[in-house]
Amino acid sequence: MKDKLLLTGVIGTVIAALCCFTPVLVVLLGAVGLLALAGVLEYDLIPSLVFFVLLTIYALARRARP
Repeated sequence: MKDKLLLTGVIGTVIAALCCFTPVLVVLLGAVGLLALAGVLEYDLIPSLVFFVLLTIYALARRARP
């Protein structure tokens, strides 16, 4: 568990990317009856994607240091 920060960044990036770039979010929200929230959540997904990508880059840079 040495690279816990890197693992968190990669998993967060994958989940945010799936929700942003595919209709996974719309299908899941439609299945539970919360499809009206899909438009509002888009404002939160892009910043979270950027955050997790930056977290992954930071973890890789920190790992590369001696």
